[in-house]
Amino acid sequence: MTSNVALVTGASRGLGTVIARRLAADGFAVAVNYSRNRDGAERVAREIRATGGTAETFAADVTDESSVAGLVAAVAGRLGPVAVLVANATGPQPSVPLADLTWQDHLDQLTFFVKSPTLLVQAVLPGMKERGGGRVIQIGSDIVDRKLPGMSAYTAAKGAQHAITEVWAKELGPYGITVNVVAPGWIPVERHAGLDESDYLAEVPLGRMGTPEDVAAAVAYLASEDGAFVTGQRITVNGGHT
Repeated sequence: MTSNVALVTGASRGLGTVIARRLAADGFAVAVNYSRNRDGAERVAREIRATGGTAETFAADVTDESSVAGLVAAVAGRLGPVAVLVANATGPQPSVPLADLTWQDHLDQLTFFVKSPTLLVQAVLPGMKERGGGRVIQIGSDIVDRKLPGMSAYTAAKGAQHAITEVWAKELGPYGITVNVVAPGWIPVERHAGLDESDYLAEVPLGRMGTPEDVAAAVAYLASEDGAFVTGQRITVNGGHT
């Protein structure tokens, strides 16, 4: 059991995998959450343990209330109470023109970016209060600044995610809990294989595509003692694209 436990949701692939590895390298015992990709999650945990870190896998649907409660309880039982929550899990993000947009399209996005973080924070809150503090780090998006046609449901949900972060930062600050958002631009991961990056890259002032390691570094800062006095903030990681 350890007092330095980080729970990373959606950590079986993409950004979550690299965030989990980075936090493990920084000394956290990492709870690698997955919903369906058990093989990917177990691979991540094995890689962390192979380099001397501590990691365990935990299956849970982070959009389901009972599943989230069970997840946090299982993490506490096997590793210890959650000190750092990284709300990274996401779902499909289809482009839907306004003429075809349904309320369900909105609900699908709000489920991942408002409902799920709410359930997760509620579940870890008692443990964080008991230990005298904690860190909540949401993975947002710079989509709220880009105003892309067809992405209104995703943009609205991400905007809501950013807004509740600011509210929660004020509400939970008295308990020593910081709440922040890391908002990446387009960071290519496995699901982007084969896509043309040239048009996007031409608009990035720093002249390169971002990497998952860039995002993980921002998360690691907020989880570290160096980030202890930073709360209610959005750190945008996109090379100056917006």
